[in-house]
Amino acid sequence: MDPFCIVDTSKSFEAASTALQEAVMNHGFGVLAVHDLGNTLRSKGLTFLEQCRIFEVCNPEQAAAVLHTTMALNMALPCRISVFTEAGQTRIGMIRPGAMLASLSADPSLGEVARAVEASTTAIIEAAAA
Repeated sequence: MDPFCIVDTSKSFEAASTALQEAVMNHGFGVLAVHDLGNTLRSKGLTFLEQCRIFEVCNPEQAAAVLHTTMALNMALPCRISVFTEAGQTRIGMIRPGAMLASLSADPSLGEVARAVEASTTAIIEAAAA
């Protein structure tokens, strides 16, 4: 299975960013932070032609369930969903939580939480891209 979930959208970068924020809230998650990686790189004098905004999103109940299995998994939280452009195409994507957490812990209860988080975050991406 592909470790990435990436969906192309016909929306502009700005429209997709706005749609993602709305979809996050509509699915019971919150946006904790937004990192505009494209602007940050350009502000450092680097040539970077693409757009890239990283949204840190979280569902408190699911985050607590992950941390109850292994506190060290705090380093894998919160979930990150990116809106970015690539060769003129706006895309929305993430690293699949199930694959990422499975590589960090074999705890079976974590697998259940990871599947639930992945279902929610995939639905968020699909809603934002539509």
